Amino acid sequence: MNVMEQLKVDIVAFEDQYANDFAQLNFEWLEEYFYIEEYDREVLTKPEKYILKDGGQILFALEGKVVGTVALIKRDNGVFELSKMAVTQDYKGLRIGQKLMYACIDYAGQHGVKRLFLDSSRKLTPALTLYEKVGFKEIPVPKDTPYERCDIRMELYL
Repeated sequence: MNVMEQLKVDIVAFEDQYANDFAQLNFEWLEEYFYIEEYDREVLTKPEKYILKDGGQILFALEGKVVGTVALIKRDNGVFELSKMAVTQDYKGLRIGQKLMYACIDYAGQHGVKRLFLDSSRKLTPALTLYEKVGFKEIPVPKDTPYERCDIRMELYL
């Protein structure tokens, strides 16, 4: 039996006890590939205000501890942004991002979401590969994206 078959990851919804993990996991990858923009800092340190209060959700991958996370931010009726996906370094390559992605799509479908979109960077090849694998398609990046690092937008109709 290989490591991936042995790994038991539970996907759970946001609880206050995971708020610091949400921020830390995202700060980890942002500092590795880019830098933390002010908008990132606001969203990551105040998830209740920027994600949860308007009907969004944050999911966590647990394997004895938090090893991954992703957010769904409500942007309009039936439209959510998939954002802030992160997997801790020691757990990359174990399909945790894929499990989080399918959990997001399932959650969105159960909550009447018709379209998901995401902003990313072409620098994040493994993430883009995952997004394409689950059906996201590239669309033009709007001028008002809040992220300086964004050079690709993708969407998925459910």
